[in-house]
Amino acid sequence: MLFRYFSKVLFFGLYFLCSVNLHSNPDSLQSKPTEKNNLRFDLSADGKRFFQFTFLNQSWMRYNESNPGTTLFGKPTDNTFDIGLRRTRIQLYGQITSRTFLYFQFGQNNFNNTYASLPVSSSGTQLYGNRKFAAFFHDALCEFNPFSGKNNNVLKIGSGLTIMNGLSRFSQPSISSIATLDVPVFLQYSVDQIDEFDRRLATYVRGQVGKLDYRVYVSNPFPITSAGSSPSSLDTNATFVNFVGLPEGKNPGIHNQFGGYLSWNFFDKESHVTPYMTGTYLGSKKIFAVALGAVYQKSATWYRKQNTSTLQMDTLFSDMLHLGIEAFLDCPVNKEKQSAVNVFAGYYLTNYGPDYLRYNGLMNPATGFSTFTTNYVQKNAFGNAIPMFGTGQVAYFQFAWLIGKARIAGAKDNGQLMPFCSMQYANYDAMQNNKIILLDAGLNWLLKQHQSKISIDFQNRPTFYKETGSKITEGSRKNCLIIQYQIFI
Repeated sequence: MLFRYFSKVLFFGLYFLCSVNLHSNPDSLQSKPTEKNNLRFDLSADGKRFFQFTFLNQSWMRYNESNPGTTLFGKPTDNTFDIGLRRTRIQLYGQITSRTFLYFQFGQNNFNNTYASLPVSSSGTQLYGNRKFAAFFHDALCEFNPFSGKNNNVLKIGSGLTIMNGLSRFSQPSISSIATLDVPVFLQYSVDQIDEFDRRLATYVRGQVGKLDYRVYVSNPFPITSAGSSPSSLDTNATFVNFVGLPEGKNPGIHNQFGGYLSWNFFDKESHVTPYMTGTYLGSKKIFAVALGAVYQKSATWYRKQNTSTLQMDTLFSDMLHLGIEAFLDCPVNKEKQSAVNVFAGYYLTNYGPDYLRYNGLMNPATGFSTFTTNYVQKNAFGNAIPMFGTGQVAYFQFAWLIGKARIAGAKDNGQLMPFCSMQYANYDAMQNNKIILLDAGLNWLLKQHQSKISIDFQNRPTFYKETGSKITEGSRKNCLIIQYQIFI
């Protein structure tokens, strides 16, 4: 009881301090308060040094048609309805001195009624799970800026736990400003395998020189054994290396990961306060950027292959290399009506090693397969899971249109509508030429830009199964309907 009381007092105390000007005189406090859109402490009179708090919650209500053979807590189910928290986050960051930036993010993801459901095998071994059963630190980093004044974005040197990435803008997305319902998660290529929810312990440099926006990093990957699930057994399909039990001389060790992202901004420069990249500026900026990205890690995966001389199965190691090229357009169409357009297109070559494949389902609403289902492609291909990650090639496209305020009848408080659509096309080697096509279409109702947003999204995805032997065949397509309410301040 005492803790709850203290928490309430602390929260309202912080809110009050953030809502007033700490440099105001007593007379100014008697005037009518102005509206604020953030919770911020000014640490200097000019506001250049500051510390800020943000809070975000994305609540989902979802109806999903299940993949064939799906069960929910042991009962076969053709469809599910669930309520969950897709993301709940707290950010704390600020410019502490003219050259020092501090950033923390704390929160939780994919929390629904199956979140802590961890099926086990008959021997008691955990089959799959989640590394994090409670809220955790997503980011914790310190950043040093050798320059100040007009050149304060030329070079920033950071280190810590960070999302800083090299492959794509959607590998390091600002999730509060997404133009569609969600980001293309395949671009978070090793999420919760050798990283912590797309975050890594890294040292990086980033900045802007003229129209060039650059970021380069080196990171220490986590071992796959810390991912909260039993590592996949060694097979002919590449998987991330399990170093436990490898004999001396056969262990390649965990190698550092390197990445870089270069973006050319033809018009306005993008925001560079944090390492996160904005989804849409809602017409407040004129952005057209073309970018190249790359990620490399030596001996990241392993697999077995028959030796033609000895006819024995050798254990081999493969480097991980991902390459991407993408274009991003986000600009106003009619400034008076506040209409805008958002377009993104990207093409990626993903190489984890021979025939690497990983199924994943966002906040999966199911828990397993029927006992009698033996033709699934992977053991976690139930619920809403798709072959999300693999060695091969992927293309992704999205389009969103912010409709001008003049087209919505009524008062200003009605906000704005933003219809959107996206398509993902993947051709993974392990899927035996079965193409993976994901379709999304929906509508954002921006009650107050990204601060208060209701989204509805319709998704259509493929399913796959194995015939007699090992041939993979596409099955029926399944649908999903999601309503999301986002609050962000």
